[in-house]
Amino acid sequence: MMTESDAADLISSDFKELGAAAKKLAGHAVRLGSLGFGTAFLKWVASFAAIYLLILDRTNWKSNILTGLLIPYIFFTLPSILFNIFRGEIGKWIALVGVVLRLFFPKRFPEWLELPAALILLIVVAPSLFANTLRGDWIGVVICLLIAGYLLQEHIRAAGGFRDAFTKAGGISNTVGIIILFVYPVWAIVLYIL
Repeated sequence: MMTESDAADLISSDFKELGAAAKKLAGHAVRLGSLGFGTAFLKWVASFAAIYLLILDRTNWKSNILTGLLIPYIFFTLPSILFNIFRGEIGKWIALVGVVLRLFFPKRFPEWLELPAALILLIVVAPSLFANTLRGDWIGVVICLLIAGYLLQEHIRAAGGFRDAFTKAGGISNTVGIIILFVYPVWAIVLYIL
């Protein structure tokens, strides 16, 4: 027969085990939450770095890289909230206005608007396979990594070598922007592997 002290000891040990389980749960939740926040934050940073490179290409610091590749990169890394806004009615109206301007008033359609209009059009008309499946999967991350690698290689070649990519006047900003493009895909692949 159990005494009161035995019952109290069992209850005490149960509470200790519950406390240890709660600590583990809180630790795992914080770890996974911080990884999720880190990934989302890096996705924002990568998207803005690609947009920065698109803007930089239209200024005096123009480089010889193929900036059209930044459009699929932005497509794959654009944060979900912005992607869903552009995929909805707002994006459809923007795409309609862009297409109408381009078709009927080509002289009034500025050259610097072609790539952003292509991005909006791509977001609006992309099939669900690309828009929902590949964007959130490792395949989209690998595509982003390949684009970033190609852009870095082309930028270094156009600058005249690795050293010149970091020392020329316009090279530093482009190089830093392209290197930032690597951060999100590398982080996402590391998390996928782990």
